[in-house]
Amino acid sequence: MTQALHTSGLLPVLLALGGTLDQQRWTIDRALVLGRDPKCDIVVPTRQVSRRHARVYPEGRDVWVEDLGSKNGTFVNGERLEPGKPRKLKEGDTLVLALAQRFVLVGPGETLTLPVDQAAAQVSEDEEWPRRLRMDLLAHRVWVLGKEIEPPLSRQQFRLLSVLYEHQGQVVPRATLVEVIWGKESLWVTQPALDALLHRLRERLAEYDPDHTYIVTVRGQGVRLDNPPWFPDEEAA
Repeated sequence: MTQALHTSGLLPVLLALGGTLDQQRWTIDRALVLGRDPKCDIVVPTRQVSRRHARVYPEGRDVWVEDLGSKNGTFVNGERLEPGKPRKLKEGDTLVLALAQRFVLVGPGETLTLPVDQAAAQVSEDEEWPRRLRMDLLAHRVWVLGKEIEPPLSRQQFRLLSVLYEHQGQVVPRATLVEVIWGKESLWVTQPALDALLHRLRERLAEYDPDHTYIVTVRGQGVRLDNPPWFPDEEAA
């Protein structure tokens, strides 16, 4: 049973992960509008984000999020919200605006004290079967077939993989990947630079699982992550 998000006067917090707002936090004590417009309560200065993109607000003991008709979408745990239809959030849920900025909902009193592994477990998706590739989005760690990648991925490699991981199975446009990875410098980034980064990331993953291609290029559309379920007991047999 999910516990209430705030009791005894304590309030939940929206914590930014990565992007231009990394590690900034906002107490959800009122409705907060997120968007590119400087008048928004949480300003995300990225052109992929709409001027008034989404709204996060408390209602009773719960926290809700609503897409405000954004162009590039609002995603909760990888699922795109239908504009105008609010979704209730629970602790550990990830909220992503236009694949450009990620947030996580943190419960009261846990903003600074939540252990990294526990927080990452909350951020990770809740699935019946484990996946071949698993990421700890807070601790910057990646496992393939149960083995941790060492040394860790570079910052750009990890950012690329995290975007695909949060939207696995979906095709992410190449232009979106460039902007998310390079931010303000994206205007000067060439497509060969993205191709080189994709190649290096494929090589690192292949070191741990040479029999599967995780990073798939969809010609004319973009890139997607193919991360099927993993059944370690069957492989051991």
